[in-house]
Amino acid sequence: MQKTAETSYEEAVKYILDIPKFTSKNTPEDTTAFLARLGNPDKAGKIVHVAGTNGKGSVCAYLSNVLRKAGKSVCTFTSPHLVDIRERFMVNGRMISKEDFLEAFRCIMEIIHEDSQGIKHPTFFEFLFLMAMVLFRNKGCEYWILETGLGGRLDATNSVAEKELAIITHMGLDHTEYLGDTIEKIAGEKAGIMKNAKKTLFWETSEIVTAVLEEYAKKYHIPYILVSNCDYEFLNFKNKSIDFSYHSLYYDNVRLHLHTIALYQQQNVTLALRAAELLLGEEGLNEKILKSAVEDTYWAGRMEEVMPEVFVDGAHNEDGILAFLDTVSGDGFRGKRHLYFGVVADKAYEDMIRDIMESNLFDEVSLIQINSARALSSDKMRAIFAHYTDKDIRTFSSAKEAVLEIKSRREKDLRIYMAGSLYLVGEIKESI
Repeated sequence: MQKTAETSYEEAVKYILDIPKFTSKNTPEDTTAFLARLGNPDKAGKIVHVAGTNGKGSVCAYLSNVLRKAGKSVCTFTSPHLVDIRERFMVNGRMISKEDFLEAFRCIMEIIHEDSQGIKHPTFFEFLFLMAMVLFRNKGCEYWILETGLGGRLDATNSVAEKELAIITHMGLDHTEYLGDTIEKIAGEKAGIMKNAKKTLFWETSEIVTAVLEEYAKKYHIPYILVSNCDYEFLNFKNKSIDFSYHSLYYDNVRLHLHTIALYQQQNVTLALRAAELLLGEEGLNEKILKSAVEDTYWAGRMEEVMPEVFVDGAHNEDGILAFLDTVSGDGFRGKRHLYFGVVADKAYEDMIRDIMESNLFDEVSLIQINSARALSSDKMRAIFAHYTDKDIRTFSSAKEAVLEIKSRREKDLRIYMAGSLYLVGEIKESI
């Protein structure tokens, strides 16, 4: 690569996207060593660390908004991005500028060039995490919310020195080739983010998962709080929105309004609000802050209405698909439903397809070939769907082709859903 000082934004993005071609995952100790070379930027903020199978990004978004409504400055690092790589870095609710991105990129590259023999080149995700640490230090935010990339114990984000709070969302079987083939093993990997945390908060997925997480909290000698379905109550759907009641630590029951049809967001909001209460206490919050933050929060790709009656959802594993189907079955729509589905090959796609077809929720199903080396071929998808239905399954070679058809086909009393992968969601949004 040319001299770092001469690198353009476009060249920096291309370099980062090409990283998977020439490096492999490093150890947490390698990432810690790199942080030290950067002057330990992770020590400059109050870190909230979020792990789990589904809901991590949503929890980060809702928590960030509550903290900001309470007058705090907040940086968030999440993944993946849907359209623009800078979506991963948010400062007080706004995506960073290209100039800020490039400045952080150059900072990382300077360390690599200065000490090419003594320090290992970061992977794609490690590189972005290190950039986030530099960016957040430069911005001077008080709270830094970090979403894990994969697992927790060995994740690059777990290299930070100290955390105000560790949050673990709903747990399920995903990435079993890396995290273990049982829910207990996966819970143990996620529980690794409790390291160096002052306290922890986790969702009650099941008795088995709770037992594992409680064991790790005791091992790390930190207090923990369990959050469950008992901490909120669904009230009703109204105009593609949800009214529900949150059982606060301080204000009894707080009635909240969510601008989404995604029922699963009630869990994520509940977890985020409990986290905010633990971080700020009663003196730092009030009911008005909670209500306003929840109503104003926007998180792309989660039952997002991208065109009239066209919803995209990032459900990309079996737990996510089941939550998606739960929302579809309860959204009150009485017309025809059409699902567009695309998936990557390293997911439990057969289970996802079985769940979709056994739900009997969709009058039509079409397949979209995702533009990724990880994508499952449309032919293989079609063959699996054929096990569960004799309906004609149409195939689109790209998200763009599907979007063009959807725009030309606007039938009355038809609702369209698009799900199966965050890659698919990104391609749909970009095509629109």
